[in-house]
Amino acid sequence: MQSSLKDTFKSVAAAFFGVQSERARKRDFSQGKLSHFIIVGLISVLIFIACLIAIVSLVIPN
Repeated sequence: MQSSLKDTFKSVAAAFFGVQSERARKRDFSQGKLSHFIIVGLISVLIFIACLIAIVSLVIPN
């Protein structure tokens, strides 16, 4: 059984914060597709960078 897109997003979010469970990690390696994790990871990093840029631009005046 393939892991769903929702499971992939949850796993990537948990990995960002370093709180991935052993059970979820085993599920990811046995059922997850590498391409899905790469795509979701890149999207998550881009969102994170955009949030950081937005916060810095609000804090530092032009």
